[in-house]
Amino acid sequence: MKKQLMSIGIIILFISMLIPIGIPADNNYNPLDGGWVEEIDGVTVLHVSGSYYEMGYQHGSLLEDKIEENIRGFFDFFERREWTYDDILDVWTIQEHYLPDVYKQEIQGMADATGLNYERIAVHNTWMGVFNLMFSCWGASMWGNATVDGKLLHMRSVDGMNMIQDPETGSFLYENQVILIRNPDDAYASISPVFAGDIVIIGGFNEQDVGVSELTVIADDTTFHGINAGYRMRMVLDFADDANEAIEIMNSNRTCCWNFIVSDGHQPMGFALEQSAQYAYAYTCLDKVESIDPFWAIEDVVRRGNTYHTPSLADIEILRKSYDISSLMSFIRAYILRTDPSYITWIQYKSISDEIENRYGTFTYETALDLLRDVYLGETNIMFRFIWRQSLSPRQWVGCPETGDFAICFAEEGREPYRNPVCTFNFYDLLNSEPP
Repeated sequence: MKKQLMSIGIIILFISMLIPIGIPADNNYNPLDGGWVEEIDGVTVLHVSGSYYEMGYQHGSLLEDKIEENIRGFFDFFERREWTYDDILDVWTIQEHYLPDVYKQEIQGMADATGLNYERIAVHNTWMGVFNLMFSCWGASMWGNATVDGKLLHMRSVDGMNMIQDPETGSFLYENQVILIRNPDDAYASISPVFAGDIVIIGGFNEQDVGVSELTVIADDTTFHGINAGYRMRMVLDFADDANEAIEIMNSNRTCCWNFIVSDGHQPMGFALEQSAQYAYAYTCLDKVESIDPFWAIEDVVRRGNTYHTPSLADIEILRKSYDISSLMSFIRAYILRTDPSYITWIQYKSISDEIENRYGTFTYETALDLLRDVYLGETNIMFRFIWRQSLSPRQWVGCPETGDFAICFAEEGREPYRNPVCTFNFYDLLNSEPP
């Protein structure tokens, strides 16, 4: 009897070795079912659904060339900044143990579809675990009296990444951006603008009206023992029912130093999260830290750039020399001594905040994006025009999680996103659409 069981076990093991990980033994099975890509007004929209393996496989199969270009571009970018492939692999080796298995299944699906090995896909998606090298980006949440109908709006400008280029084809990262419509079997559907090949995200919202996005902070309290922020934000969209759950996810297994905006369209209310490896704080619009000079509170609005408002966290910022980043001395350090660029984030904060107050109560998802574009074009603040004349923004967007309305503009060759046309979509229309 034991010999018979052993023989059966060997046969089962042999058969299992012939079946790729995550693919059922069904002759009619196709992991591409439920995934497709379409162009809408010049924007690439990627639809993925099913198991995590299937979503990874669909993403990899449908965008294979773009993924390979982005991966080569990122690795070249890091190499030129003295982060070798092996350096990032070391980070992945640490963080792999913290990552939920479903994302490893998604990595495997993408690897199988592209023909790239699992490790390469995994290392690529570790970029947010080591990417606290940039000094830019903006995020805000507005609701209640700040908006036309009281519904919450989530605002996002992604800045500082347009120089990443594939050394083989010459394609830039901003050329390979897509809107990802994601519909997992056992998690929430979501919309997130991503770079092809990213399982991690840097912003989006889900069908539970929960939104999230990030702002880099360069500070000296980091660890690699945790889940990098890109996966934690993905976990928010996949699993968070509300802001409380989103904040719990974001504050668990922390690694590097970040600001985050978390939005909850049900309440409606937004939160600013400030965190490092050791510390984590969450604030909403009228919390005292929002009004520590030179910052100020705006009713029913939270917003952040790339500096902390919490004084104890501000002290650990590597380049920041004083809490008051609005001072003449801060200007001198930024533009004469070139030792502390914090004044740049002050001008960004002031310019956008002033315009939020000037247009308070008039915001829809479209007019909120108009505000962002006007400020970045320098139409509202001369100093901002001077500072941001060489901004490297891949995209800017504003979404209303409750209605699914979504406005976005993308960079093109030689043109920043705020100089290009705005495209509007509805998340729920895209989610419920059928393949062409």
